Amino acid sequence: MKIEKQLQERSGNQCELCAATGDLQIYEVPPTSGNVTDREIYICNTCTAQIEKKEELDAKHWNCLTSSMWSEVPAVQVVAWRMLNRFRNESWAADLLEMMYLDEDMMTWAKATGDHEGDAGVDLHKDCNGNILVGGDTVTLIKDLDVKGSTLNAKIGTAVRNIRLVHDNTEQIEGKVDGQTIVILTKFVKKQS
Repeated sequence: MKIEKQLQERSGNQCELCAATGDLQIYEVPPTSGNVTDREIYICNTCTAQIEKKEELDAKHWNCLTSSMWSEVPAVQVVAWRMLNRFRNESWAADLLEMMYLDEDMMTWAKATGDHEGDAGVDLHKDCNGNILVGGDTVTLIKDLDVKGSTLNAKIGTAVRNIRLVHDNTEQIEGKVDGQTIVILTKFVKKQS
């Protein structure tokens, strides 16, 4: 039987974390290994985006862990433990963590990514107004910029289309101005609607 069909049956066609019924997908709980089975869960886009730190965490959304942490599915338990650890500074999450038990193998799996050591903060690329930037967006320069190592001067109001995010620095994006690819600080751009 196909894995997605199995997950749909196991979950009753709802997110295994928050019980949402729309936009569900398979999520492979890291770290993954070719010879390990049962590391997939069936979850919604909201849970996926927040787990992968592509979206700000919403504590109200994650109150769903009060019930999903008791799932019999090890992968669901591991994700629930990791997410509760991100919120460990909030009393509700700390209380749930005290009640939760993972055996030694599951605890090793849960700690393997180091995700439990972080907090609820998410570093995202944001423009000067705090709007989240994603690859492919179009932005406008809010300041004249002299491009280092070039005679190019990018003028205020210049549209930079199809930007790329600099993955190791949330304060920088890449884009083309006058046919030349340049690195631009996100504080000098405004996202176009």
